[in-house]
Amino acid sequence: MAMRIFALILFCSCSTLLLAQEQIKPRVLISTDIGGTDPDDNQSMAHLLMYSDLFDLEGLVSSPSYGSGNKEEILRMIALYEKDLPKLKQHKSGFAEPDFLRSITKQGRRGAAPFTGYISATEGSDWIIQAAKKKDPRPLWVLVWGGLEDVAQALHDSPYIQDNIRVYWIGGPNKKWSANSYAYIAANFPDLYMIEVNSSYYGFFSNNQEPDVIKTTDYYQQHIQGAGHLGEDFKAYYDGEIKMGDTPSLLYLMHGDADDPTGESWGGSFEPIQRSARAIYERNTNLQDSVAFCTVVEYRLQGPKIDVPADSAVFWMEVPYKKDTQVWPGYYLGDGTYSLRYAPKQAEILKFRFTSDVPGFPEGDGQLVVNNLWPGKAGRDDYPLGENWYSDSSKTEDFDGKLQGGKTIFRWRNDILEDWARRWSWLK
Repeated sequence: MAMRIFALILFCSCSTLLLAQEQIKPRVLISTDIGGTDPDDNQSMAHLLMYSDLFDLEGLVSSPSYGSGNKEEILRMIALYEKDLPKLKQHKSGFAEPDFLRSITKQGRRGAAPFTGYISATEGSDWIIQAAKKKDPRPLWVLVWGGLEDVAQALHDSPYIQDNIRVYWIGGPNKKWSANSYAYIAANFPDLYMIEVNSSYYGFFSNNQEPDVIKTTDYYQQHIQGAGHLGEDFKAYYDGEIKMGDTPSLLYLMHGDADDPTGESWGGSFEPIQRSARAIYERNTNLQDSVAFCTVVEYRLQGPKIDVPADSAVFWMEVPYKKDTQVWPGYYLGDGTYSLRYAPKQAEILKFRFTSDVPGFPEGDGQLVVNNLWPGKAGRDDYPLGENWYSDSSKTEDFDGKLQGGKTIFRWRNDILEDWARRWSWLK
């Protein structure tokens, strides 16, 4: 009898422990460039709000390194969610309350950081520090959907928070706009726990695979149309086609072991990297020069000595993009040295031109060959990294066409979109 009672107590204790473990939610802070030039952040915000019962949300920070993003757009999305919340609550409990979400919505830096990678504290960067310093045994997951400016600023202002945070960053194009802040972090915080996702996330919305995979092109018509206020708003972004390049950061915490980036998860499988690619050129480049995509390419050019404040933008890199021209600032570092960082987002032959209003500056056209495997061949200028920096799988079987690591997310897309479809049905 005593043995039976002991076994019953042990069973109940283990069951209670397992239940407690299942109820532990990850602490999450979002840094987003929502409201800017790329509407996929609005789609990802809708997804986050509809799954807010799965997270302990600690911050929604507007960090637009490029474009006109702002926290007002986050607040607008919260207002839509508030209208749909009663229906969501009919099916599950634990959804974040709108007033609480408003209280943790903060404005971060507007625009890219200068060459130093940081400039001054913002409401957003201060909030990251406050959340990271909170006494809690759980790490703070900082999910970055845009530039790294506020993360870099927070690390600069309070370096010790690197021990309390884990960063899942959607790089790729965001790295192009945030190269200076990325360079600052890689150079000064190599031991940061970082999952740098430069290409895997594309697998979530690529549509060139097997016919039995749920398509993102007609998902709106099949599952979202007529589903509440968030559903009505969703049509405004890419005409309802699923992009959501930032959503894999959430998916990573929803399904899989977040403590093991190399394992299987809805948000991808990654491999540790010991270096981040950087190439320094003390001249213009040409077709004899090649780098891996997402390499931090740093130009250091010699020109006339001028009297301007430190970190002043005095020259520009002009890059043709579709029908427009994108422009990146270059900075005067003093003693006749001018420098600019650029991180190409894809394999291509990059064509560009350096221009400046400074008389005697070495203007001219340049080219650079960009190849398709990150981080590519080791170089003498690479940033050495610690043991907790991860990036896209380089395994051949994990490529989705030309997308490195794309299949590590793509293979879960049916499960992800079917699960989301159930939640959309709650709003109909």
